[in-house]
Amino acid sequence: MSILYLILGIALLYAGGEFLVRHASLLASRFGISSLVIGLTVVAFGTSAPELAATLASALDGAPDLAIGNVIGSNIANVALILGIAALIYPVSAGKLFLKRDFPVMMAVSLLLIPFMLDGVVSRLEGGILVGLLIAYLVYLLKYDQSQLAADDLPSEPKGPVWQNIVLLILGIGLLIAGARLLVIGAIAIATRLGVPEAVIGLTVVAFGTSLPELASSVIAASKKQSDILLGNVIGSNIFNVLAILGITALVKPLAEPFAAIRLDILIMLGFSLALLPLFIVGTRGRLGRVPGGLLFAAYLTYIVLLFT
Repeated sequence: MSILYLILGIALLYAGGEFLVRHASLLASRFGISSLVIGLTVVAFGTSAPELAATLASALDGAPDLAIGNVIGSNIANVALILGIAALIYPVSAGKLFLKRDFPVMMAVSLLLIPFMLDGVVSRLEGGILVGLLIAYLVYLLKYDQSQLAADDLPSEPKGPVWQNIVLLILGIGLLIAGARLLVIGAIAIATRLGVPEAVIGLTVVAFGTSLPELASSVIAASKKQSDILLGNVIGSNIFNVLAILGITALVKPLAEPFAAIRLDILIMLGFSLALLPLFIVGTRGRLGRVPGGLLFAAYLTYIVLLFT
């Protein structure tokens, strides 16, 4: 049954990614919103729904290490695994706006984890601060986008009723969540039988499983040469994971744990994220090509191997 769940989950992830990327791009055109902002909001938030569900469930079940590990592990997977694989498929281009605005925001948000977790507790107050920062970022993002957006930033005018795009986009998100859920069920069952520690399961199995929607949608976006949606998905998911998922979870139930097992992983997450800047800068025309993509992917595999040794 676990193998069946894995196969069915992968099939649903592919179908969901196809629906999500295609109709998110069409909606960007309809509502006068750039593809990058669509990726940073609709696509990123939709594909992060499994992380929210898994983190909340872990916290309510009294497993804070699993909850925090899921957030950190997902952010590592987003940058190293997902961007690495996407760049192997097709070079990922980064515009000036990404380098000047969205990348610094992701780094600042990631750095917040250090002071918030030093005392071993992510309180309701800290959760409220995180959610408040998310709302402020979204308001700024939409206002800035409307004032700066040029006509050539939008996809070509789509045909057909707008409700159809909305319904199919929601269907895509639903398929992604269902596919990720099936895959995680099978993977966790296998990992648990092997006696893998809780924090490691959160950093690897659960994080990888809940990041599969991002992976599926990013692979589809790369194959369609939609760099803005791809980058927006990855960066937006990392921002959303910290501000929304960790924030909402702490509001529901404060996370109290020394977190000693995953402090090094926070630094690894920051290291992977920071590595994107030189990789894009030294790339041809600001692109993350196949060589740096392969390096990211290899670094992620090395990290996973070291976790289990």
